[in-house]
Amino acid sequence: MQYNPVTAEVIRALQEAVGQKYVKTEPAVLEVYKKDESMTPSFWSLPEAVVLPASAQEVAAVMKIANRCKVPVTPRSAGTSVSCGAVPAYGGIVLLMERLNKILELNEEGMYMTVEAGVRTGDIQNLARSKGLLYAGDPCSADSCLIGGNLATNAGGNKAVRYGTTRHQVYAVEVVLPNGKITNLGGVLKKCSTGFCLEQLIIGSEGTLGIITKATVKLVPLCPYHIDVLAVFTNLAAATALVPPLVKAGINPTSVEFMDNNFVRSASDYSEVRLPHYEDGFYDIITIETFNEAELDEKMEKLASICEACGATDVVEADERVWKVRRNCLESTRAFSKVATSEDLVVPVVRIAECIRHLAAESRKYDFRIFCLAHAGDGNLHFQILKGDMSDDEWERQTEAFRAVAYPYVYSLGGRLSGEHGIGLKRLKYMEKYTDPVELELMKTIKRAIDPNRILNPGKVMDFESSKEM
Repeated sequence: MQYNPVTAEVIRALQEAVGQKYVKTEPAVLEVYKKDESMTPSFWSLPEAVVLPASAQEVAAVMKIANRCKVPVTPRSAGTSVSCGAVPAYGGIVLLMERLNKILELNEEGMYMTVEAGVRTGDIQNLARSKGLLYAGDPCSADSCLIGGNLATNAGGNKAVRYGTTRHQVYAVEVVLPNGKITNLGGVLKKCSTGFCLEQLIIGSEGTLGIITKATVKLVPLCPYHIDVLAVFTNLAAATALVPPLVKAGINPTSVEFMDNNFVRSASDYSEVRLPHYEDGFYDIITIETFNEAELDEKMEKLASICEACGATDVVEADERVWKVRRNCLESTRAFSKVATSEDLVVPVVRIAECIRHLAAESRKYDFRIFCLAHAGDGNLHFQILKGDMSDDEWERQTEAFRAVAYPYVYSLGGRLSGEHGIGLKRLKYMEKYTDPVELELMKTIKRAIDPNRILNPGKVMDFESSKEM
């Protein structure tokens, strides 16, 4: 697909649409928005302009200009993606959503909140909590990420075991389509069989089908009783085998987080914290929430028995130090390598133990370092692969060799490439290779119908270039 450059004429039209001060072309500004939080510079790409609209109407005006002039547009929230989903692969316009930052309504009786796409996820959580309610979407970057980005990628996070991912927290969305039309999809309804479920099509589409400008999110009652438990294992197989017994016991944990010993040591050092079995421990962090104290006590007793039966050496209450270590995991690896890549594999929950063990063993054949985290309760595992002092050529060769083994294995278990980070630009070629061709063509058909000029976040999720479409 051939795109046109952002000309002086386009800049003037954008300035008329959103105001001169909200159209940025300075090289220092463009440099900031060439990347996201991924540690893979080979994917980074400079935009030609950065635009900051303040309303759905201004977003629509920008899209009409871009569609008319055939200029690509890359929507961007807080830039916390690690899959290069907000990297402007074809230059063009980066559309920042941070000025759409209003919380429009909190309805305590109906238990929902209506917010603009640029509201911080943490602010939604805090406001809900102040009213005795819970917004259950809880990505690990909640303090910095924006709700629009969560919706675009169907973010998962710590509470997905009990409450589901971001798409399960949403009643309705306001969306600007590639042609600049504005539509509202969904509603504050418990059920609906009126046509296609289009809000769910937009959620998770990574900004390729439309730009979410507003959302009505679900709230639930906040459980008054909860406990965080740290179960320490000195055996990888035992640590990863904990989840199925927890599920069968009816404990219904809010989260089950796994950390391998590489992460235990690196994040503990980074956080300046010492926890049990620093040298040889594998950690499972389990959260239980209930509405009465007796139920919490009962579930805690069951949990302790199951952990001990699975071979835990220590089962203790997890304080803030434990969560500090967990939050600092990814940041801690920068001390070992400035270049890294993160895998976001997902498998059926009952297969996660064998998947972690198999791929950890496979990784030992290579020269890179590999650290493993997992949202173990929902089958989502993250391998952080560190380049270290490897040459660029050897790094590319060995990571490709590892993926050539890992991805088919994950698919053989019934898994997929991404559980919560999305495909973005980073996994584009693997999406083409491992996705069922009929499914992939259906996705491309939808994209062609909604965005025939393919100006909205091109180069993400679907690869039109390799199929030589024009």
